[in-house]
Amino acid sequence: MHANNQMKNGIKGAMATIMALSVAGSAFATDRITHNPESTNTETILHVWSWNFPTIAKNMKQIADAGYTMLQTSPVQDHWNPEGKITKIFDGGGKEGSWYYYYQPTDWKIGNAIVGTRQQMKEMMDSAAKYNVKVIVDVLPNHTAFDIDAVKPEFYAAVGGRDKMYHSNGLQPIRDYNDRMQCTLEAMGALPDVNTENPDFQKYYLQFVNDLLSLGVRGFRYDTAKHIGVHSDPVDTASGVKENDFWDVVTGRKSVKGTKLALPYDSLFVYGEVLQDRNVPELEYADYMGQTASIYGHVLREALEKGSFEGIDIKDWHHQAAPEYLTTWVESHDTYCNAHESAGLSDDQIREGWVFLTSRQNGTPLFFNRPMNSSKENVWGDNIIGARGNDAFFHPEVVAVNNFRKHMAGQKEDLQLMHNGQVAVINRGNKGAAVVNISQVASLVDTPTGLPNGTYTDKVYGKEFKVKNGRLKGLAAPLRSYILEK
Repeated sequence: MHANNQMKNGIKGAMATIMALSVAGSAFATDRITHNPESTNTETILHVWSWNFPTIAKNMKQIADAGYTMLQTSPVQDHWNPEGKITKIFDGGGKEGSWYYYYQPTDWKIGNAIVGTRQQMKEMMDSAAKYNVKVIVDVLPNHTAFDIDAVKPEFYAAVGGRDKMYHSNGLQPIRDYNDRMQCTLEAMGALPDVNTENPDFQKYYLQFVNDLLSLGVRGFRYDTAKHIGVHSDPVDTASGVKENDFWDVVTGRKSVKGTKLALPYDSLFVYGEVLQDRNVPELEYADYMGQTASIYGHVLREALEKGSFEGIDIKDWHHQAAPEYLTTWVESHDTYCNAHESAGLSDDQIREGWVFLTSRQNGTPLFFNRPMNSSKENVWGDNIIGARGNDAFFHPEVVAVNNFRKHMAGQKEDLQLMHNGQVAVINRGNKGAAVVNISQVASLVDTPTGLPNGTYTDKVYGKEFKVKNGRLKGLAAPLRSYILEK
């Protein structure tokens, strides 16, 4: 109770200067709020979820050939591992490990029991460079492992001891995720909340980031980013904090104890898992990084489930930030694994959602690779940690739309829906169009297009579509897409 009172008093004293600090920090920042209607995104991300480094390296050529420009690894730092051996993606008994172990950091050094060693990462990075694939690493500085006794002694020593590791209420579980004090200073999912404003922690973590950059990593996904405060959020004065400056440090705006981000921040692709909800300061997070379009993913899955976009606002991105700075998905590892929210969608439905998402002008889409031989009835499939996932990431339709996205640079979108929203046509200027049928029935296509008059042959199935007098006509089979280019 005493700590809470201290914190509240500190908040009142600090709030008067917070917005001025935020504005000052933003003076030379990238504008991720004002949408530029001329902007087009061309990149795509393959989330090589739970693949280990040797598996990623072995499959790098196929990743590049499938048209992906980036890949995102699972977390690569030390993590909780009570049995010392991990063989399964998910083991309810815990004896053979589970994917979520690497979301429980015990130290910030490269290499762990799931993805492999630092040397194996270096070899994977060399392969990525050979095939011109940019590597993004999933990082999670917000918390440590549940078991605080499992945290490495050298990690505790580096941050000034165990009492300096966590916020003053960092071991207390959040009760209200829409209360920003609880959200940023208490335990998300009961995971102990790190004092990310501790300069010693910031330096130790930034040294890890710089080590990754030295290996060639060129981007990061910040897990649970909305649980790390921005300047307008409450300040934990009970822990000796004066300002919420973690994001200033890790984005290179300021140094900490002689250490600074090793590369220019604008040269990196960085986005935060800022899951949308009430009271989330999306615009302030936009000052620092791209963000996840979590509501849009939910809306898209809703349409896929019912086989129609009818009654669903699928054009709007449902976010305060500019869409060119959003990372988008049909599903994420969280929607698939946690309560299996998206696992009921078939691979065919996921694929059509991907083609729709990726053919659009903005957003940077991420393709989550499901486990090999997974299904609605068996979400974990072969259940082998470190192994490659299923073949869906290089389905011919996926490859075609990944390449289409690159070819459509500079081309504005025009989204047309027909047949009660069952079929979408995403026109891209006068250069191309993607036809996507998300329903279980075949549908005739007859819609306006920017393509010149002529006959167009789909890139995958060889299906012909005709354009006459500004209208595109053809037939779309159930759960199938067609890529047409000038």
